[in-house]
Amino acid sequence: MKMKKIAWILMLALTASLLAGCGGSEGTEKTEETPAAQEEESESPAAETGEEEGEEEGAQEESQEGAVTLHVFAAASMTETLEKIQEMYAEVEPEVELVFNLDSSGTLKTQIQEGAECDLFISAAQKQMDQLDAQADPEVNEEGLDLVLQGSRIDLLENKVVLAVPDGNPAGIQTFEDLGTDRLDLLALGNEDVPVGQYSTEILTTLGLLKELEAANKITYGSNVKEVTTQVSEASADAGIIYATDAYSAGLSSVAEAGTDLCKRAIYPAAVLNVSAHQEEAQAFLDHLQTDECMAVFEEVGFTKAP
Repeated sequence: MKMKKIAWILMLALTASLLAGCGGSEGTEKTEETPAAQEEESESPAAETGEEEGEEEGAQEESQEGAVTLHVFAAASMTETLEKIQEMYAEVEPEVELVFNLDSSGTLKTQIQEGAECDLFISAAQKQMDQLDAQADPEVNEEGLDLVLQGSRIDLLENKVVLAVPDGNPAGIQTFEDLGTDRLDLLALGNEDVPVGQYSTEILTTLGLLKELEAANKITYGSNVKEVTTQVSEASADAGIIYATDAYSAGLSSVAEAGTDLCKRAIYPAAVLNVSAHQEEAQAFLDHLQTDECMAVFEEVGFTKAP
């Protein structure tokens, strides 16, 4: 009887052990299935997100496909007017971005010659444009450069060369002839490779004052017209020869204007470059600069349409 009882207990224990083993196996299978299910669920949103990002990138590429960046090299004296025209042109051609490089025409010409990316060039004098134009006088285009797109070159604007003085005109200078008197201690001019400097040299040479002022150390130079204008604005010079447009923008008084008896007319030629990758868009912008809307902007600061 006792042995039967022990056997019965052992059989119950074995049965319980078997049942526990079966239950553990089922639990393990369920545990292994869960990560797989979770992974399957997580893959679906990720795939959808990837598709959405791909669609967005595609849309961005399509929107940028027609966008063009135009590099415009222009005389520093056009800074204020071109910045205003840039805002206007964004409404006319929203797919065209204008990037301006504004400096002395001599510096810009050198940069273009050395391979700088440029689509449209606007010079403050004919000389710098001629130096890039294969059709210009060989005596000016000494290096035989051929960078101007033939048929695109025009005379865009005319500026005036003026004698400007600081606020209040402390030295009392009223005429170009006064530059040869004791009223002047220091005159601000552009360098000889800057168009406004070339006009200034012509004026002073015509008046017979250049050598006299140089010998007396009465001349200070700027690398472009904006630097000359700043010297006059800050009264570090008694007077300066600059453009009427720069005098206007800086709020300076112009006491005298140079006529054709003193220097050549300040004509601004413009041309598309034949190395431009966007010649059609550059020509379109050049055409836009000749519209009545743009001419009104130019004339507001003292430019006039070139004859």
